[in-house]
Amino acid sequence: MKPVVLVILDGVGIGKHDAGDAVFHANTPNLDRLLATCPHVQLKAHGTAVGLPSDGDMGNSEVGHNTLGCGQVFPQGARLVSESIQSGALFDSATWKALSENCRLYQKPLHLLGLLSDGNVHSHIDHLFALLRRARQEGIRQVRCHILLDGRDVPATSALEYVNALETVLQQLSTDGFDYAIASGGGRMQITMDRYEADWEMVHRGWQTHVLAQGRLFDSTRQAIETARAELGCIDQDLPPFVIARDGQPVGPICNGDSVILFNFRGDRALEISRAFEQPDFSQFDRGGVTQVLYAGILQYDGDLKIPSRYLVEPPAITETLTELLCQHGIRQYALSETQKYGHVTYFWNGNRGAKFDETLEVWEEIPSDQVPFDQKPAMKCREITQKLIGAMQSGQYSFLRCNFPNGDMVGHTGNLEAVIASMEALDTCLGQIVESAGQLGYTLLITADHGNADQMYDTQKDGSVRVRTAHSLNPVPFILCGGGALRQDAAFGLANVAPTIAALLGIPAPKSWHESMLV
Repeated sequence: MKPVVLVILDGVGIGKHDAGDAVFHANTPNLDRLLATCPHVQLKAHGTAVGLPSDGDMGNSEVGHNTLGCGQVFPQGARLVSESIQSGALFDSATWKALSENCRLYQKPLHLLGLLSDGNVHSHIDHLFALLRRARQEGIRQVRCHILLDGRDVPATSALEYVNALETVLQQLSTDGFDYAIASGGGRMQITMDRYEADWEMVHRGWQTHVLAQGRLFDSTRQAIETARAELGCIDQDLPPFVIARDGQPVGPICNGDSVILFNFRGDRALEISRAFEQPDFSQFDRGGVTQVLYAGILQYDGDLKIPSRYLVEPPAITETLTELLCQHGIRQYALSETQKYGHVTYFWNGNRGAKFDETLEVWEEIPSDQVPFDQKPAMKCREITQKLIGAMQSGQYSFLRCNFPNGDMVGHTGNLEAVIASMEALDTCLGQIVESAGQLGYTLLITADHGNADQMYDTQKDGSVRVRTAHSLNPVPFILCGGGALRQDAAFGLANVAPTIAALLGIPAPKSWHESMLV
């Protein structure tokens, strides 16, 4: 059997060939040639095809790589949390009871921290509302919300819609001596939600804002948002941090002994702030003496590292992954990306597992990402990834190699169409080099994506106006087979069909729980 290389073009879906389709508008002769000459199919990469509640839910890199790596569909974060709330299991958990009792017994506030939107990628506002209403029901008299503004998984300047909805609920609950309010906030790309240790200063700024209440004071969240837009002209994800005050004093700093819940369900951007709240030997920044907080995540974000130690909903138990199967058959494997997507081809690909299945059979390589706005350097590290991948192919040490190019997703999230086009063109050049090397070295090359983004950079509103889109798309993604063989065409194919296809190409029987191979 020929060795197999899987190239994941993160965020590169199949668009409508309209004005906002950066993939279509880019000069991509190599991708065009592959689509014209190689067997290919379209794969579902969102909604129920990746374990999310409905087909109106955008896919994302985390659930996408989970599904790519395990050959089947598992219920994912949003669905798990929603089902746990509906059944009441979340509120029956030992963690909820401990946090709730701490608030009542010691007259401590409950702090709810997370992304305020219905994007359903990192969080959902309905989960926040459920926590608020249950807190009131259980007699928790003071709740403070620390909100991260989205503009990435939802329209770029939609923050006030979500703030207004939250303020309405808080007002409804703040009667008879109960005091529920927003305490702090800021844009998700400015504070708190760093990942892969790319920029700890983001987390530090979040800590200063939510915990220490150090920052610019405003009388209301609306005032904070409108002021920032007027002064800086930024979209929601880039709004600077703010602190809400009454009579000139912050309304809700997080103090020792308080109960805190991070209501984000996605793990990658939850790990660092969780470490700041929990780790006794934390040294990334000065926590200002706040080290004794009763903290929980709505999920456990890393089961191997046990981060956090307290959580409200059990994560999906992902079993029978492709990596585990290949290790059982003695197949050496190589995983590669730059920092921004390194965790996706390792942790998420391996079923939310931080450790390797077999240290002798798995090699992981990370290329450090640049700490610059992605639209300023749209090529990102695609050239370096290409060189490393070709070198690994030339070594002849591996029978299965996988890599992730982040460009379509990370640059796509900036909303800068021209930069996304440039990123696609740089990526296409690299793809041509990989295709050439795969042919020369005798590899079967597979090309796909985990979800769409770069393929839909504009949204058309009901009134006909066009708005910049920074969120993922609902579009399908390509799956291209280069190097021999043929593919069946089936509209039901999704990301879960990729692992069985790889196993078939390597001559390894797939587990009965997996979806079917796409090979003829």
